[in-house]
Amino acid sequence: MKFGIIRERKNPPDRRVVLSPEACQKVVTNQPKAEIIVEPSPIRVFSDDEYTAKGIEVASKMEECDVLLGVKEVPIESLIPNKKYFFFSHTIKEQPYNKKLLRAVLEKNIELYDHEVITNKKEQRLVAFGRYAGIVGAYNGLRTYGLKYGLYELPKAENLANQQELIAELNKITLPNIKIILTGRGRVGNGAREMLDAMHIKKVNVTQYLEDSFDEPVYCQIDASDYNKRKDGVRGNKVDFFTNPEEYKSNFYRFTQVSDFFIAGHFYGQGAPYLFTREDAKKEDFKIKVVADVSCDIDGPVATTIKPSTIADPIYGYDPITESETDYKNESAIAVMAVDNLPCEIPQDASEGFGQAFVKNVIPAFFNGDKDGVLERARMTKNGKLTPRYSYLTDFVAL
Repeated sequence: MKFGIIRERKNPPDRRVVLSPEACQKVVTNQPKAEIIVEPSPIRVFSDDEYTAKGIEVASKMEECDVLLGVKEVPIESLIPNKKYFFFSHTIKEQPYNKKLLRAVLEKNIELYDHEVITNKKEQRLVAFGRYAGIVGAYNGLRTYGLKYGLYELPKAENLANQQELIAELNKITLPNIKIILTGRGRVGNGAREMLDAMHIKKVNVTQYLEDSFDEPVYCQIDASDYNKRKDGVRGNKVDFFTNPEEYKSNFYRFTQVSDFFIAGHFYGQGAPYLFTREDAKKEDFKIKVVADVSCDIDGPVATTIKPSTIADPIYGYDPITESETDYKNESAIAVMAVDNLPCEIPQDASEGFGQAFVKNVIPAFFNGDKDGVLERARMTKNGKLTPRYSYLTDFVAL
């Protein structure tokens, strides 16, 4: 089995890679039947020489490979027919901007495996960049807070090497006694929590957060059961919420009345209630002035996120009265950080973490007959058709 590490060609450039030089070396050592060729790249976070130093071939020979591994969407003109591809296709939610890509995959008889749906038997994701989105999102949010109020200036995350350098910069600043609300207890939320804990910010429970005053900064990490409640008044739980989201309404507003800074690290499912609306943001007791929306659902559950921002220009202001963009430093503005590709800012850490999970959970499936069904669940297309699991995309592709 010959694996190819493809060059990332999507713009803006992405320096991440599925397998680091060390991960490649681990694959060929543990799997005698595995070969790896790395396509040369001038932007990848690991240089071509670093792969060569680990005994990995670097050459423009992707046509010779059986399985091609990438991170972001492959431009249609760069797709090689009749190959197996792994990348984030951003099509499983019927994203209109990638309809042509999915059509091209089918027309070129490509077997597409989407990283987003690489799961275990319990449908839990096995490989993801979410932790790194949370790490960078928390850092960027804290940077945004300092810039909005002129309290301090942190360097951009993209100019630092890794998580440890981000933490070192955060520990140089002093925060006022603000309250920080963090949603989500998955990879993203817990990645953000790592950064708050590294700053030794005090963690408090929901009751303390809502009712008490503090002479130091504090944060509270909440999940779906804390910010949603059943419409019928019956006590709900997370399992019920994710199964029947339409039966719930948001209970998040109580947090907006006491919070200064909001880090959105939750997963938002179809049919779930919005955390807060544009009308909520207009109210006089709505206190949040800085939002780091790591989840970045546009015009979705976090009403202030009206567009994605970019690594180059990560912050914009939201005017709650006009519901439009404004200067984030305006007194009435809510500063929004909604970069939608945060892990790109620490590509080395993100690539190493992703690669470790890929080597552990995916590579063995190619050599053990896919005994756990990892490949089968992630395979979106085969023989020019959608697989049964993804047949719900039939009309989407046809229209």
